[in-house]
Amino acid sequence: MDRPNILFYFSDQQRADTMGCYGQKLNVSPYADRLAEEGVLFEEAYTAQPVCGPCRALFQTGQYPSQIGCWRNGQPLPSGVKTIAEYFEENGYDTAYVGKWHLASRLEDYRKPPLEDFETRAIPPERRGGYRGFWRAADVLEFTSHGYDGCVFDEHMKKREFHGYRADCITDFALEYLDTWKGEKPFFLMVSHIEPHHQNDRGRCEGPEGARERFREFELPGDLAALKGNAEEMYPDYLSCCESVDVNLGRLIGRLKEMGVYENTLLVYTSDHGAHFGTRNRDPHCVGTDDYKRSCHSACLRVPLIIRGPGFTGGKRIRELVSTASLPKTILAAAGVDVGDAMIGEDLRKVADFQTEGRENLVFAQISESRTGRCIHTPDYLYSVYAPDSDGWTEGGSSRYVEDFLYDLKADPMELVNLAQHPDYVRVREELARILVRKMREAGEEAPEILPWE
Repeated sequence: MDRPNILFYFSDQQRADTMGCYGQKLNVSPYADRLAEEGVLFEEAYTAQPVCGPCRALFQTGQYPSQIGCWRNGQPLPSGVKTIAEYFEENGYDTAYVGKWHLASRLEDYRKPPLEDFETRAIPPERRGGYRGFWRAADVLEFTSHGYDGCVFDEHMKKREFHGYRADCITDFALEYLDTWKGEKPFFLMVSHIEPHHQNDRGRCEGPEGARERFREFELPGDLAALKGNAEEMYPDYLSCCESVDVNLGRLIGRLKEMGVYENTLLVYTSDHGAHFGTRNRDPHCVGTDDYKRSCHSACLRVPLIIRGPGFTGGKRIRELVSTASLPKTILAAAGVDVGDAMIGEDLRKVADFQTEGRENLVFAQISESRTGRCIHTPDYLYSVYAPDSDGWTEGGSSRYVEDFLYDLKADPMELVNLAQHPDYVRVREELARILVRKMREAGEEAPEILPWE
């Protein structure tokens, strides 16, 4: 079989439970649901870094953000780290990138202008992570556009204005690439939407006009219903943004079918992180001001992950815990590129094929920017620590952490009862702390001290 084309399609700040295949009752995601019926759905997929820039750095390099100096927003990709685009280019693929980049500008103080500012300007070739061809991107897309209208920049550093709903227009650029693709090489196309992320300068999600009316009868997920936050007000627009991402997924699938390449295209759908809608930043240990994502709770870490194409078929639903940190290694393996230990994670095709003997069924995540934290998620527990003496903006890690929370996921799946001080869970916390320290060392960090809850 010819090497597959690869379409990596991802949203921004999308919870898994927004989609029908993950239990959403409203008709938000018919195209993704159909994709799951044809491919492989990972029921328990988690991001390794719930902040936009760091997660994108991981997607591009297959390295933990703390390893490459991209643990917060405003840190460009380092030039010495080999990216997935460079791997694809040297292995005969045509590469293309469309949408939000968030890996070019250098920001030392969020209250001051960037030291190297590409937030609203064209990104030069050396800041594009090895993508040498088709390019329709903005470093911070929410700064160059709103829900309707805006601009990106092309491979010639020319402004490309768009008029219409943003998710539709970003997809138009992806379709433009497919129209120009000559078929001489397989393609690797990454499409990075900003929806359903809130529009920063307006403090709300911006769905298509009139769409929120279709989602007024929503049912909040259990954690949001219990903890409130601002989800009651935001959720109709949030779901309408998710629907727009799904509609545009359908447009791309339709075009691939028209071109006759759908069956030989590996299509990956995921998101960089989820959203907690202001429900988790009330914890006294969380000093950040962001209302949506900078937390180690599952609301922020759990994301949709569907893969459909060669090696990922049959409508399987995988219950093993997996990390989206494995996606760079997985998609390169699908293209016949074995990166060995040069990237973290695993080849998810093995998990999809139930080759799980001896596999450690847990995920590890780092948190940064507004605070510094680490966590592990097992089938039974979610255990998290934070660094009280660390500034998550200036430091990527710490030598000293304090227990933040422990949830018994079988008894408390909504993560409402913190057991970090409960006397019956002392041994559980001690064992989880040992595992967490080991995972941190595997991620290139020094073994820290972990202290009991303060």
